[in-house]
Amino acid sequence: MSAEMQNYIDEAEQALLHTYNRYQVVFDRGDGVYLYDMDGKKYLDFVSGIAVFALGYHHKAYNDALKAQIDKIIHTSNYYYNAPAIEAAKKLKKISGMDRVFFTNSGAEAIEGAIKTARKYGFLKDGRTDHEIIAMNHSFHGRTMGALSVTGNPHYRDAFEPMIGNIRFANLNDFDSVMAQVTDKTCAILFETVQGEGGIHPATEEFMKKVRALCDERDILMMLDEIQCGMGRTGTMFAWQRFGVKPDVMTTAKALGCGVPVGAFLMTEKVGKNSLAAGDHGTTYGGNPLACAAICKVIELFEEQDVLANVNKVGAYLEKRLDELVAAFSCVETRRGVGLLQGLVFDRPVGDIIKAALGRGLVLINAGTSIIRFVPPLVITKEHVDDMITILRESIMETEGEQK
Repeated sequence: MSAEMQNYIDEAEQALLHTYNRYQVVFDRGDGVYLYDMDGKKYLDFVSGIAVFALGYHHKAYNDALKAQIDKIIHTSNYYYNAPAIEAAKKLKKISGMDRVFFTNSGAEAIEGAIKTARKYGFLKDGRTDHEIIAMNHSFHGRTMGALSVTGNPHYRDAFEPMIGNIRFANLNDFDSVMAQVTDKTCAILFETVQGEGGIHPATEEFMKKVRALCDERDILMMLDEIQCGMGRTGTMFAWQRFGVKPDVMTTAKALGCGVPVGAFLMTEKVGKNSLAAGDHGTTYGGNPLACAAICKVIELFEEQDVLANVNKVGAYLEKRLDELVAAFSCVETRRGVGLLQGLVFDRPVGDIIKAALGRGLVLINAGTSIIRFVPPLVITKEHVDDMITILRESIMETEGEQK
């Protein structure tokens, strides 16, 4: 490591709040599916900014669209209309099949809006303010107080109690556990279509259809968190579209802007007419012209480059190659995931493996202490998968992973 890069790391430790245990590297630029540090070292990126940079780095058409918008106008506030927001909403409605859009700055803010939508929907039905939301154990929805309240992992919540009230927890893919939490106060059931941070657990078709039927029967909102698993990552634009189980409310972010901070929560027309109204919710930056220009270009490029076809092709190949590691190493217990959202489950903490891979020029992250998560750019090729597997295999062996 150069003195310059070490100096930056040292300065960061003195200036930044210590809420992250960062890896010892300062990334300087990106190109395609590769990152480069300040010393010029090249890294194959299988993190993509935590499922954000779906189109890869230094994409000329994407960059040009943002530069053009910067030269026009960046921000106006939501007291006025702006053309990029209107176009982005139109495109997002088309790919999602939803009817109403509210743009936010992040996924956590989208979850906050979804929670408020559910509470207001319940309030307008009966005037009560004691409605309950059922969320899932092992879920992750964000770090703000509302999002933490529906995150089903005490590790994230304990130091910040009390959370917002009237949240109950069930188990993903266990419909009986959901039914055990339903009361006459239930206004919404919220879950990730594929749990990400909680260990790469996809919701099953059977579970989703049963929850949908329950919500229809009792006028409960089905709310799906597609922040990480949406925008093409599982092979359909949104993960629920694999089964055709449409939610009443949906959240999205991450790859929605491919690097520009932006999120959204969407809803059906029925929910839109019977929940948030003027004065109920707002945002200063949400839906600004720059962020929405990014959304417009991202959706255009997904279609032009047929990104979904690539996800389905390369995702199947990634599954095959990861399954080979399960068969080869006794420390690798199983693989699970969908498309280009995959996880390898180990019988030990994976921190040393990820560090060893980084040293060899491969960027990986975990999902819990014993799972390596794979969320590469959606434009990777089979050759990139092969390169990743070679480095990962070497890194497992370096950390004393015994072959079967």
